[in-house]
Amino acid sequence: MRYGLCGAIALGVALAVTAQAQQPTAQNPLDVIPDKMPFNIPYGSPISLKQAQGLVQAAIDEATRRGWEMNVAVVGPTGDLVAFARMDGAQLASISIAQHKARTAVRYRRPTRAFEDALQKSDYKYILSLDDVVASRGGIPLVVDGKLVGGIGCSGGTGSQDEATCTAAAATINK
Repeated sequence: MRYGLCGAIALGVALAVTAQAQQPTAQNPLDVIPDKMPFNIPYGSPISLKQAQGLVQAAIDEATRRGWEMNVAVVGPTGDLVAFARMDGAQLASISIAQHKARTAVRYRRPTRAFEDALQKSDYKYILSLDDVVASRGGIPLVVDGKLVGGIGCSGGTGSQDEATCTAAAATINK
């Protein structure tokens, strides 16, 4: 009886291992080859100083309306700074973070939230090996007439506050 029970357990384990080995393995999403290039927004003429300053003001207006102190940076298509403002009381460490978010958004042609999601939701740790990436929301590419003209970055609050401020400002670029 003792050998019969041990044999039954061994057989059950062997069948479970065999069944698990025969299960199809999930495809790695990174191995999928898209038909089109993602985030393939063509570059346009650099954002003008007047437009950049208008975006900074729109971000400040949004942050002020909500009672948030922000640092706001606008960069051109190369990632170089065009306009910047630090609201009174805004966190000093966020000065460079706002600029970095704007630079990441324009150089990679996507919102910085895409990098945050890649790390947080998909566990794509390779994102950390990419040069000059900030994996925190609050950086938005600026697109005019289908062309990438710059990026805006906001920092000083939570990621969602930074993103809300930048999104509100970015929505004014075509107005």
